[in-house]
Amino acid sequence: MNSLSITSLYILPLGVVWFALWMGVSSARSALACSIGDANNPALLQKIRRHGNFIEWVPFVLVLMIVNEIQGTSAPWLHAAGALLLIGRIAHPFGLAIDNAGHPLRYVGNGTNMLAVVILLISLARRVIGL
Repeated sequence: MNSLSITSLYILPLGVVWFALWMGVSSARSALACSIGDANNPALLQKIRRHGNFIEWVPFVLVLMIVNEIQGTSAPWLHAAGALLLIGRIAHPFGLAIDNAGHPLRYVGNGTNMLAVVILLISLARRVIGL
């Protein structure tokens, strides 16, 4: 049985990033006595979107990594995708600014994650259908 040791290596720091983003939302909600929604507070909305974007990207990329690792994709490809995912998820919250939709770290965050997905999809296609 495959231990998924490479994917697991990236899940650990991503879990820390998730927790930090979640704590940001939770503490802001508590301070505003806001159980649900954003209370029309731009700072809370920003924290919600930072956390939400993490949740929108990370599970899908980790599933791709897990399937690739089970299928026997070589370590350099898995590490490339994992590193890109981690870099992107660390950079993106700093680039998701309310007043600057074109912040460079937002592009780094999304660009690295898109590249990770492309790497993993191509790798999986090569393993499964022989491309």
